[in-house]
Amino acid sequence: MSGDALRREPPLPLAGRHIVVTRPADQAGPLAVAIENAGGIAVRFPVLVISDVEDPGPLHDIAARLDSYDLAVFVSPNAVHKALSILTAQRPWPARLRAATVGKSSERELARFGIADVIAPGERFDSEALLELPELQALEGRRVIIFRGDGGRELLGDTLKERGASVEYITCYRRGVPQADTAPLLKLWDARQLDAFVVTSSEGLRNLLTLLGDAGARWLKQTPLFVPHARIAEEARKLGLQCVVLTAPGDAGVLDGLTEYFV
Repeated sequence: MSGDALRREPPLPLAGRHIVVTRPADQAGPLAVAIENAGGIAVRFPVLVISDVEDPGPLHDIAARLDSYDLAVFVSPNAVHKALSILTAQRPWPARLRAATVGKSSERELARFGIADVIAPGERFDSEALLELPELQALEGRRVIIFRGDGGRELLGDTLKERGASVEYITCYRRGVPQADTAPLLKLWDARQLDAFVVTSSEGLRNLLTLLGDAGARWLKQTPLFVPHARIAEEARKLGLQCVVLTAPGDAGVLDGLTEYFV
């Protein structure tokens, strides 16, 4: 055996695999880079577009009242960025106001605004996991403000109300379906080179099916779909997708799931 053969590096786990990352354009980078570092080809295809609210007045008004709250909950990195970009431009974040959120990306975004004392789950990254934490159990008489996008589940706010809290919502961004060219995906499918999709929200999954149309949806039902939450997996199966892979949470969990599947 030659010296070159002995020194040859083993193939990267995702070598040559085309993997579609469906996160919003400005949030897809870390996962796409991780896929590429593992040898894969990250195909960025955003299925959600995040935009400002039409009327930012409530966000401006809340700045003067922040000191009256006991807890501020941010449901996503978008909520952190959109809310704090406005609030911290008007005033410093109150030292006594605790922040809570549901994921590592949101924690990192809070840290960018100088908020490090954050209540957040350490493993599962969803409202249910946040609600299990001891800090959110006895809330009688506490005032809570929840920063979120338009719509969304009411579980978090409803549960906090049941535990005695007074809850107020502030909508700080809008979600929508982007304009998208599906031709590159259809071309990869036709060449049998599209290997997997990563979808990180149920809304994103529904948008993906809308964007793909009937022809693309038929292909999607036969393509491995990697999701980091059981709720998304359940939605995917209800929509007729046949190969749904549930991974551990976060980018690391998704990458581990992809690696395990394709190696």
